[in-house]
Amino acid sequence: MSHAEDNEGTRRDFLYYATAGAGAVTAGAAIWPLVNQMNPSADVQALSSIIVDVSGVEVGTQISVMFLGKPVFIRRRTQEEIDEARAVDLAELPDQLDRNANKPGLDASDENRTLDDAGEWLVMMGVCTHLGCVPLGDGAGEFNGWFCPCHGSHYDTAGRIRKGPAPENLPVPTAEFIDATTIQLG
Repeated sequence: MSHAEDNEGTRRDFLYYATAGAGAVTAGAAIWPLVNQMNPSADVQALSSIIVDVSGVEVGTQISVMFLGKPVFIRRRTQEEIDEARAVDLAELPDQLDRNANKPGLDASDENRTLDDAGEWLVMMGVCTHLGCVPLGDGAGEFNGWFCPCHGSHYDTAGRIRKGPAPENLPVPTAEFIDATTIQLG
């Protein structure tokens, strides 16, 4: 093989790799906008986490906030409500599994559904699991919790379905105390 044939192969290899590299960059530049448009927009990202001041929530009352386009009930329960929820035999519950984003895969005991160990704070999505109506609270229904007047679903003081067509307990979103009077959802 002569020296001229060696150079020819090197030039050919260089042109091949340079063309392939330019093609890859061009393809990446064309595909990136298509992939990037699938990311959540700024307004959706801003709503994916909210801070709620609960300093004004008295024992025995609740507030409702909007999170991800749905109402969330934040209730500061009385000791009577806590005792009533914790006295329930899980075998009596139509839905014995919990949908708690903070503690996945656990049973629907009151201890697994509350935000704090004492059970005073209950945070849950305020959407009936039957057809998406918003239940009435403040001791409504046969179990002193929430009642969905649309189709008659009754929830207890822990937000667990007890009677009616709703198939599941009210879900508990990702939530945590970031200080003594502030809850972060999401």
